[in-house]
Amino acid sequence: MDWGTDLWDQYDVIDKHTQSGLDLVEKYVKFVKERTEIEQNYAKQLRNLTKKYSPKRGSKEEECRFSSQQAFLDVLNEVNDYAGQREVIAENMIMSICLELTKYLQELKQERKTYLSEAKKAQQSLESSYKQLDNSKKRFEREWREAEKAAQYAEKTDQDINATKADVEKAKLQASMRAHMAEECKNDYAAQLQKYNQEQNHFYFTDMPQILNKLQGLDERRVRRLAEGYVAFAETEKRVVPIIGKCLEGIAKAGSSVNEKNDSLALIEQHKSGFERPGDLEFEDYSQGINRASSDSSLGTPKGPLDLLGKNRNKLWPFSKKSKVKPAPPACHAHHATYRFARDPLSYCLKEINKTVKPRISSFRTLKRTPPVTEDFAHLPPEQRRKRLQQKIDDISKELQKEVDQSEALVKMKDVYEKNPQMGDPSSLEPQISQTAHNMERLRADLQKYEAWLAEAGGRGDTIHYSPHSFNNNGDPDKYSPDGAHSDEGNPDPSQAIYAEFDDDFEEEEVVSPIGECTALYNFQGASEGTIPMQEGEVFAVVEEDKGDGWTRVRRSNGDEGYIPTSYVKINLRK
Repeated sequence: MDWGTDLWDQYDVIDKHTQSGLDLVEKYVKFVKERTEIEQNYAKQLRNLTKKYSPKRGSKEEECRFSSQQAFLDVLNEVNDYAGQREVIAENMIMSICLELTKYLQELKQERKTYLSEAKKAQQSLESSYKQLDNSKKRFEREWREAEKAAQYAEKTDQDINATKADVEKAKLQASMRAHMAEECKNDYAAQLQKYNQEQNHFYFTDMPQILNKLQGLDERRVRRLAEGYVAFAETEKRVVPIIGKCLEGIAKAGSSVNEKNDSLALIEQHKSGFERPGDLEFEDYSQGINRASSDSSLGTPKGPLDLLGKNRNKLWPFSKKSKVKPAPPACHAHHATYRFARDPLSYCLKEINKTVKPRISSFRTLKRTPPVTEDFAHLPPEQRRKRLQQKIDDISKELQKEVDQSEALVKMKDVYEKNPQMGDPSSLEPQISQTAHNMERLRADLQKYEAWLAEAGGRGDTIHYSPHSFNNNGDPDKYSPDGAHSDEGNPDPSQAIYAEFDDDFEEEEVVSPIGECTALYNFQGASEGTIPMQEGEVFAVVEEDKGDGWTRVRRSNGDEGYIPTSYVKINLRK
């Protein structure tokens, strides 16, 4: 079944139907465009939403690693990825549906226009042939009537007795001519009729059926392509459904990864101060006066919340309001001392200590203010101080390793320049080598300084507790003496405690046998602690090889030991 056979007389219907089909394609393209705009706006709003709730770079919220907060960040990332998939849907719809169908629609319009133009030409040709037929028919009709009139006139003239013979002959001749012309018009009409019938037959059985069938094929292709567009509308989204599913699985996984116990441990690890809980307060018998010795001895353990660290003491105090001690009226000098102690016990105790021990702390007025930030992080609680010092040491070690690598590269480059002068001037590298060496010495000095502070802060795992006559820079009890030595209840003399740990750290070690020899290639001043100077050509015994930090431990013939740059010597190890 086709349009050319069954709809041969429904040209106008076919014309409207094909135009309606093209309009439907155009309407669907507009629909998909509006759908993509919705997807793009949705994705944009999702991205703005995730950006709004995402922490800013460098903020404390970004540094926090509680599982609940990290899970929320994972949720934001997954939602952001989900928004990206919505953008992919919009982009694919634009490319595979809108652009393709728009291009195909233009082709269909041009093809339909061509077919309609062919149909119009065929129809115009048939109409022109019909007009010629009609004209020949009318002319034949007119000439035949004239011939009949001429024949009747000739017959009438022939019967008229008054007519002359010449009149009769003339009338017969006129009738003969009209009859001849009528016969020619009849033949012409017959020829035009045959021609028109052929053209009409060709028009209705050949030309128009072909054109209508072409329009049918065009319309069927249009329907099929539109159906493919419908399918593509669904397939475009189905292709990203697995990825969207992974995003949703990621959100569920983020929720499942939350561990409340680990968050509690992380909070403890992040804010643990390392201090001991304050001890019981002793009864102060104002009727018997103040016993200075007992006041001094009471400093061994924190007696109350005022002994806690600086500004955090209020946070550790379990009550919202501090109990105020009302001072007794100063009746005498002893009562005046009692009044001062009751009003400000820590300040009074500090003054008593200052009478026998060299003052090492700030005034109580400074203690009340926020402790200043110091380079050794002494303003932090012991536990937090150790973490910050260890982090600082790690950062310095990384920076030092970079400088060591750069120094080795410069030395190798200099050696290449010396062997191949055409590649460069070795002396041009001296400023960089000198600057790198200076940077390494500075970093090593900083590393030793922070390692010493870490040892002072108990980086070796010492037990944290309070000791008498020992305060940190903020006036709070600390487990180390001001000089970094450890002291406890049984060792009240801070000077003895200072050297006790110092001697433990620097016990005499066994003499290590050399593992090889090395010869100095360059001069080295050895200004930093732990290094020894050397001259070019000097020979040393290698005691300990380079551990990856760029330094080798050597020994002179006189027994002096120290570290020298590995890249400055030529080493021969014993096998």
